[in-house]
Amino acid sequence: MAMAAAAIARLQHASSSSSSSSSSSSSSVLIKPYSVSSKLTHSSSFFCNPNSFRNNNTRSSIIIRRLHLTPSLCSSTPENSPASGPGGSIVGDLLDYLNESWTQFHATAEAKRQLVAAGFHLLSENDDWELKPGGRYFFTRNMSCLVAFAIGEKYSVGNGFHVIAAHTDSPCLKLKPKSALSKTNYLMVNVQTYGGGLWHTWFDRDLSVAGRVILRADDGSFQHKLVKVKRPLLRVPTLAIHLDRTVNQDGFKPNLETHLNPLLATKHDDASSDLKDKNKSFHHPLLMQILSEELGCEIDDIANIELNICDTQPSCLGGANNEFIFSGRLDNLASSFCALRALVDSCGPQDLSDEHAIRMVALFDNEEVGSDSMQGAGAPTMFQAMKRITDSLGNQYIRESIIERAIRRSFLVSADMAHGVHPNFMEKHEEHHRPELHKGLVIKHNANQRYATSGTTAFLFKEVGKIHNLPTQDFVVRNDMGCGSTIGPILASGIGIRTVDCGIPQLSMHSVREICGKEDIDIAYNHFKAFYQTFSSVDQKLNVD
Repeated sequence: MAMAAAAIARLQHASSSSSSSSSSSSSSVLIKPYSVSSKLTHSSSFFCNPNSFRNNNTRSSIIIRRLHLTPSLCSSTPENSPASGPGGSIVGDLLDYLNESWTQFHATAEAKRQLVAAGFHLLSENDDWELKPGGRYFFTRNMSCLVAFAIGEKYSVGNGFHVIAAHTDSPCLKLKPKSALSKTNYLMVNVQTYGGGLWHTWFDRDLSVAGRVILRADDGSFQHKLVKVKRPLLRVPTLAIHLDRTVNQDGFKPNLETHLNPLLATKHDDASSDLKDKNKSFHHPLLMQILSEELGCEIDDIANIELNICDTQPSCLGGANNEFIFSGRLDNLASSFCALRALVDSCGPQDLSDEHAIRMVALFDNEEVGSDSMQGAGAPTMFQAMKRITDSLGNQYIRESIIERAIRRSFLVSADMAHGVHPNFMEKHEEHHRPELHKGLVIKHNANQRYATSGTTAFLFKEVGKIHNLPTQDFVVRNDMGCGSTIGPILASGIGIRTVDCGIPQLSMHSVREICGKEDIDIAYNHFKAFYQTFSSVDQKLNVD
């Protein structure tokens, strides 16, 4: 903290010296935390957290006034970058989103908050929808899936949907229904693995819990609330090398059932009798007490919990030039945020005045485990939304196969993070398809349809980028390696919509701590925004059938 204060003092001193000849009537400047921290040495973790300067429970608000910085210091994107534009960089806002979104529930809740703030109207799947051209709407499902859309002012019944789809979940550890575990005088938490995580990266990390709870109200009803314990609460310790001498030769191969349970505390024989008496045998009373304090309720008010284990280290900029983003859950919250922000920023009243189509974002849960859930892409959520929108706007208009024709005129961008070439493992990539960081979105191809990209959908999406001077890259997996997949093929085959699979290149995918290029975030955002604004005109120039 002292180093952070010293750095700010140096900046303020330099500012006062350089501005001594300037007018004393200059207005005060509030510098966003990431604007300052992106150019200072990250000697202290204070600068890794965009919320470090903001008023919260542990830090007082710091406002830097009359701080005159050069354009290069204030800007997070080079002036000649293809990501530069009137709207500026969204990297700082992404860091805020990542730090808020510890779980799929928090990611959806934060997306909901941003949509409401932007003027989108919240719908319920349980109610009738009364929609109109020029309107902006959204709904959530399970508080982990979200669909938002904006209707063009010139929409006609049967026109298409322009959709960007991503997912809100990431590989993690989750509490088992009965999480209380004790071993050799330690209180531990019983967990299960979710998705295909790099589980060895979860060892020796400062961990905590976040998720949702069901609370019992005084009137007998129940409330759904999100919870996040921000302080380090748990840890999965590795075994000392003195007790595992061959680990560096044989490799670290933990048993996921017996070696991955985090420590919560040590047992105390004199533990509070009040805690002992609580009928919460499924979970440690100490954990329940911490949750109740966080929620401001009694332990007995907590009827059920659904919690993820989360890494507490904040998302931040890194690298010698602050060109990287170091964070958990980049896969796939980075794509989700870029898509959401592109929709919001391309759907103002003037933006929709000449639009004939419907612009949509669909964020699904459970992609990491196959999407087969009511909140996953395997459910007919998106198709049902399309049909309800078409029916609502059609009123009494009845013609043959309206929704089918609308889908045939639609286009889906399946946005999921991509594998950037690893400098230490270059041989893992096909020689001529090695996506690099800072070089733009990656178009994913697979002849066996693990990705839904076709020659025509790749061309159309690249053409959008070409018009706006936005770079793209291509990826195919080696023939001697297996290929992952996305929600693209699920949605393309489920409703018959034209689809392109793409993603932001990254390293350390499915690690507790991932890496991507700062510049690629702005490129992705601008490409998605360009897709909404110009795809209608591009699509008219190519007729395949």
